[in-house]
Amino acid sequence: MSDTLTIGVDRGYAAMKSAHFSFPTGLVEYDHEPYTQQNVLEYGGKFYVVGSGRQPLQKDKTLTEDYYLLTLAAVAKELACRKADATASVHLAAGLPLTSFGRDKKKFRAYLLRDGRPVFFRFEGSAYTVRITEVSLFPQGYAAVLTQPDLLNEPSVILADVGGWTVDLMRLDNRIPNAATCRSLELGMIRCLDESAEQVRRSLGLSMTAAQIESVLCGEASSVDDNAKQIIHREADGYARRLLSAIAESGLDARAMPAVFLGGGAALLKRRVRATEGLCRPVILDDVCLNAKGYERLVGQLTRSVSHG
Repeated sequence: MSDTLTIGVDRGYAAMKSAHFSFPTGLVEYDHEPYTQQNVLEYGGKFYVVGSGRQPLQKDKTLTEDYYLLTLAAVAKELACRKADATASVHLAAGLPLTSFGRDKKKFRAYLLRDGRPVFFRFEGSAYTVRITEVSLFPQGYAAVLTQPDLLNEPSVILADVGGWTVDLMRLDNRIPNAATCRSLELGMIRCLDESAEQVRRSLGLSMTAAQIESVLCGEASSVDDNAKQIIHREADGYARRLLSAIAESGLDARAMPAVFLGGGAALLKRRVRATEGLCRPVILDDVCLNAKGYERLVGQLTRSVSHG
């Protein structure tokens, strides 16, 4: 096998992210080869079409093989993107919410590591032999902020990682997470998308998809009914207000210190969270792959510190 590659993977309810890719967490199983090779994972004698829809809510992602299979797909995508050998040793870098970090770290590491045994699978028709030699776990969100050196000079910073199902909150004091401030709120972007779809259905009788609603919020949907657009934007404004209120109710004052918004919901908040609304300094990090990039960076820093020690 070649030299060990570090690959960061950020697994969420709605999407899997690596340093160069983001794809929905949907996974459809087939006993026989499906109609396409695109995004098809072959593992353990079964075929899986990856990226269609999203996973049912799994608060404990180690209870099924689903997120392990999605991780293999993410690793294959990264190996192909980096033009790496399909027979590879991988140092996997991943994350957990700080609220459950200590409780879930050991179990989730074992779930991904699989005793370091080689894993054989095919992705999009190509064969892979991957051995995960190490798994490093870091707090979600914190790793992403470490990629923003200007923010680290602030004495206190609020971090809001807006995912599909949850919003993970924490405060950093002098670059260190304050564990007493950590909260995980079930107020992710799915709430906004589902409520928007419901209001459009009630008012206009239209059944819109989550993809359509997301494109409207990003200003990309030209063919969507104008009345539907108005409803979607109204609901998104209401969601942003509820989110800011929930942050304040958690004891974090975004009027007093910078607030960093990241995760899959950050891009949809970009037009709705502004300093003119009384916030001290809202910072929108809308690169959905930032956590995964941060995990890889942290592994690199740890490796260098050990080698220099």
